[in-house]
Amino acid sequence: MSKHREAKVTGQKINHATRGVMRFAALRRSLILCLLPLAFLLSGCRMDMQDQPRYEAYEKNEFFDNKMASRPPIEGTVARGSLRENAALYTGRTGAGGAQAALVDTMPIEVNERVLARGQDRFNAFCAACHGLTGKGDGMVVRRGFRAPPPMTNDRLLEAPVGHFFDVMTNGFGAMPDYAAQISPEDRWAIVAYIRALQLSQRAPLGEVPESERQKLEAGGQK
Repeated sequence: MSKHREAKVTGQKINHATRGVMRFAALRRSLILCLLPLAFLLSGCRMDMQDQPRYEAYEKNEFFDNKMASRPPIEGTVARGSLRENAALYTGRTGAGGAQAALVDTMPIEVNERVLARGQDRFNAFCAACHGLTGKGDGMVVRRGFRAPPPMTNDRLLEAPVGHFFDVMTNGFGAMPDYAAQISPEDRWAIVAYIRALQLSQRAPLGEVPESERQKLEAGGQK
């Protein structure tokens, strides 16, 4: 085959391939143009959860008698984690009679070294400003003119049941505000345990002091 004939055949093949590519491109454009209206139609029918018909909180609703869309909880409903069946732990009282119930005189939690350490930490953070670090009622706020609380070692507080201290922290007493929002029930009981430790530490007879600690006291006294 001559070179001229060969070049002509090659050119025909190239033209044929080019026309095929162009036809495919045109078909693809036509398909896209056909599908675009369908895509817009489908997107217009879609409804996301955040766009669904709903009532906002406290919005008016004529369907219910009270005209409120927000429905009140069923009577007796308790939020998860808020069921407080242990009255002594959460109120400091026996439970029978509510606020008029007797104050408990037994700690509703186990008292150990960890609890006392936690009680000391919380006492120093929330109580020492008025009561002082040793519970004598000589905290920095009192030194600046605030009414002095009674010492933790006075006879009335020594004889008070443990529930009294918990109740005071929960509801306040006299010039002292309540700390229910700042201190959890468990931490309030830890503070009560530490208060009892403070009371004991300042009135304990030497015979009740452990031997190891007694030697430290005697060594300090000699100095």
